[in-house]
Amino acid sequence: MPYQTAIFDLDGTLLDTLEDLFRAVNHALRSHGLPLRTRDEIRSFVGNGVERLVRRSLPEGYAEETAAAVLSDFKTTYAAICKDNTRPYDGILPLLTSLRQNGVRIAVVSNKFDAATKALCAEYFGELVDVAIGERAGVRKKPAPDTVFEALTALGVTATGAVYIGDSDVDIETAKNAAMPCISVTWGLRDEAFLLENGAETLANSPDELLRMLLS
Repeated sequence: MPYQTAIFDLDGTLLDTLEDLFRAVNHALRSHGLPLRTRDEIRSFVGNGVERLVRRSLPEGYAEETAAAVLSDFKTTYAAICKDNTRPYDGILPLLTSLRQNGVRIAVVSNKFDAATKALCAEYFGELVDVAIGERAGVRKKPAPDTVFEALTALGVTATGAVYIGDSDVDIETAKNAAMPCISVTWGLRDEAFLLENGAETLANSPDELLRMLLS
């Protein structure tokens, strides 16, 4: 097999989380009398962690205390509803199952805050995912390679034989910074044209195609 370790992004790669993120952001904005955002806007804002998501969603000229309050409300709301509409993309559970059956080690590295990353992975993937790491204080988030290296250490492996899989420009840059090959998936939050414009070299258009790339 070309790869013995697969490190996955979460939102837009394994899980379709857009609806719950959209609802949590707009609930927080509405609570402070601020203009709401569309799903497509929220889709374009996801990828750099929840603080950037909230700041991108705020109107121009916002005060720092407003940003802090909206972020706090978003975190509370999202923690309560993060499993209401979220689900694995079709074909993801068979993909992960096949990888495990073939001895591939699996980690998830996300810019979603750490507690939510671990909770969602436990809920939807259970023992199929060996390690799940999210954003937390004191650790640089993607595209810095720190959490990728942390995942490799936790798995007890090196970057040799490892691949990073994601759906965004952030993931492409993360893989580059970690000196790892990257497979970009086209079913997530960014389309094929965007991925190619941002340096994608290998594209997977379905979980079945991704599985063949990882095992053959």
